[in-house]
Amino acid sequence: MSVAAISPVRQDAQVIGLVGLAHGVSHFFHLILAPLFPWLKQDFALSYAQLGFLMTVFFVVSGVGQALAGFVVDRVGPRLVLFCGIALLGVAALVLSQAQSYPMLMAGSLLAGMGNSVFHPADFTLLNRRVSQPRLGHAFSLHGISGNLGWAAAPIFLAGIAQVWGWRSALLAAAFIPFTVLALLLVCRRLLESEQAAVVRSPQRDGGGGHLLAFMALPAVWMCFAFFLITALALGGIQSFSASALRALYGVSLAQATAGYTAYMLASAAGMVWGGFLAAKTSRHDRTIAIAFTAAGAFALVVASGATPAWLALALMGAIGFGAGVAGPSRDLLIRAAAPKSATGRVYGVVYSGLDIGLSLAPLLFGALMDVGQAGMVFAGIGLFQCLAILTAVSVGSRSAAARAPA
Repeated sequence: MSVAAISPVRQDAQVIGLVGLAHGVSHFFHLILAPLFPWLKQDFALSYAQLGFLMTVFFVVSGVGQALAGFVVDRVGPRLVLFCGIALLGVAALVLSQAQSYPMLMAGSLLAGMGNSVFHPADFTLLNRRVSQPRLGHAFSLHGISGNLGWAAAPIFLAGIAQVWGWRSALLAAAFIPFTVLALLLVCRRLLESEQAAVVRSPQRDGGGGHLLAFMALPAVWMCFAFFLITALALGGIQSFSASALRALYGVSLAQATAGYTAYMLASAAGMVWGGFLAAKTSRHDRTIAIAFTAAGAFALVVASGATPAWLALALMGAIGFGAGVAGPSRDLLIRAAAPKSATGRVYGVVYSGLDIGLSLAPLLFGALMDVGQAGMVFAGIGLFQCLAILTAVSVGSRSAAARAPA
């Protein structure tokens, strides 16, 4: 048994905290540009589609890198990979803060995508190796919550600084975040040591005797991938253009629209806490996901109508986030149930790449809708994708239940 099996509570808490902090930085950098779109649009004379393409570059690079990063983690260890990813995020923010043209913005977005690609494979490997088995559920829950808090903090931090000192100062200040966290991780690097870091799998065989890529033949893996892809399209709409769409639909200020997005993310974190308790009480996680996304999709369609008072629309942003958060823990457990025991890391790497692909496509789709003045369709699309995700979740859940039945 590994050291993680006998780790004291304090050590587990420290590892969870360090990995969660790094994950929060990763999610903060998902939104390193989106909150600054109003300033970038004006200074560089860009369309919404061009702004969206910057995020597409970020998530395409991150998605491709994430599918490969799990193999790198197995060869060189998760700690070094994590350190390199955080350092790249800091460099990316510095490049973006000095951008004088659209290609420079694109280069900074590319670097940020490279840095972001390592976090899920490195984080989950560290948690599995360094945290005691009975505490893994709490570790995964806090890992997800830290990501949501990173999403929630980014608009407040970046837009707040940009309004006072400009967007370049906001990006320069953002660069200090990953470098500070990296310094902390280096100081505490012994906590992130992995006794399995030197294990190198055969390039032809996995640990269970099957082919290294045999897991890719499983339909459930690709249904999980489709689930992440579809939910990421909805999330990408929220992240990229929900604030702009709220301003166009309801005439609210930028600060109020940003507060609506923040409400979404904070409520999502709260929903994730409750969703963790729900997930612990059932093995049919697809049903929890179906109920949560049905409610979230319905609320998104209400916001899309433009017929509610502005204050209610902002409140419904929180309700949409709460529904998405409740589904989070059940989502991760659904994937774990569908993954072969000998290929869990690789399955998470491939499945989570669907998240990045969806987030790369969403800005293009929703940016095009904003360019033609269809702000209501932004929220209608978000609701539609959340409802479509239910079909993939139910399919994965049914396959997993059928596989368990003979046993």
